[in-house]
Amino acid sequence: MDENPNIHKMTYDGKEIILIGTAHVSKESADLVAHVIETERPETVSIELCQARYHAVTQKNLWQETNLIKVIQEKKAFFLLVNLVLASFQKRIGKKLGIQPGQEMIQAIQTAQSIDANIHLADRDIRVTLSRAMHLMGFWTKLKLMTQFILSLGDVEDISAEDVEKMKDKDVLESILAEIGEALPGMKRILIDERDQYLAYQIRNAPGKKIVAIVGAGHVQGIQKNWNQAINIKCLEQMPPKRKITGLIKWGVPAFIIGLIIMGFFMAGATAGKDMIRWWVLANSVLAGLGALAALAHPFTILTAIIAAPLTSLNPLIAAGWVAGLTEILLGKPKVKDFDSLPEDITSVRGFWKNKVTRILLVVVFTNLGSSFGTFVAIPLMAKALA
Repeated sequence: MDENPNIHKMTYDGKEIILIGTAHVSKESADLVAHVIETERPETVSIELCQARYHAVTQKNLWQETNLIKVIQEKKAFFLLVNLVLASFQKRIGKKLGIQPGQEMIQAIQTAQSIDANIHLADRDIRVTLSRAMHLMGFWTKLKLMTQFILSLGDVEDISAEDVEKMKDKDVLESILAEIGEALPGMKRILIDERDQYLAYQIRNAPGKKIVAIVGAGHVQGIQKNWNQAINIKCLEQMPPKRKITGLIKWGVPAFIIGLIIMGFFMAGATAGKDMIRWWVLANSVLAGLGALAALAHPFTILTAIIAAPLTSLNPLIAAGWVAGLTEILLGKPKVKDFDSLPEDITSVRGFWKNKVTRILLVVVFTNLGSSFGTFVAIPLMAKALA
């Protein structure tokens, strides 16, 4: 076992830590985890999961407890959709290779329970990680991210077991964001460097004198680098502050639009003012409606998006996608069977649009994207009408 390059023995403050680097979709990694835990019989098994991901792995009926209305109201539709895309990517690779996604973590939990060891969650909350990553992105980068996620739903038939072993250097989130990360150096800091620090802190402070820690192999070098460093854990757990420029844009754009229309009436006459209103309504309505249509929303939901978009775009406290998403829920509230079939449905592009749960999330995201595009399209057209 000592000769295995994926096993690293470390010490900290009188504790013995056995760090195992794994591939997140690998039968060999799962077998190695079980063997080490059974052989070493540690007091604690520390795993690279946060509370939310631990529940997703251990609670089979977790999706049935999802309150979609609350998700939309709390502006978490995009985050939930991202999590489902990441789960889809892992599930399809796992299905191809005949192994359950995250099997090494599941194996660690089950083996730890079999020897009555403590289970310690070492990773940072994925919502904090995603929020800090999104904080770096502007609108167009987020749009590029959405494109990357959609493309990631493609075929995985060309991915072999050898390719998966190469994924030890990155987890699924890091793999999908790799291209964007090249343009945003700060992305690596948040997705990898910060989590290396967080994992190092949590593992070395896990309870017990003998600890087995299981992490993605791509984090091993960073954990070793930070092992004896002082780490400010509270700083790493902070949600990103809201940018002042975001608040300025949030309220400034609607104020600018309203001011532009008023200017049109006073400076260019009633005809120009009416033309500006017409362009505003048309651009927002059409593109928001197309967004809802792209998500295969109910016809009445599409109509709701068309009506709501010109008004919600002028109200920073509400978005067209939220209105459309809530309408879609009221028209066809997901049933238990939709939640039950969710794990299977997210393994295909068709399943994302077929399942009511994911379709509602797509309605929210696509309608909001359409409405945002509508604002960008409307402004130059309104300015032209004013001129």
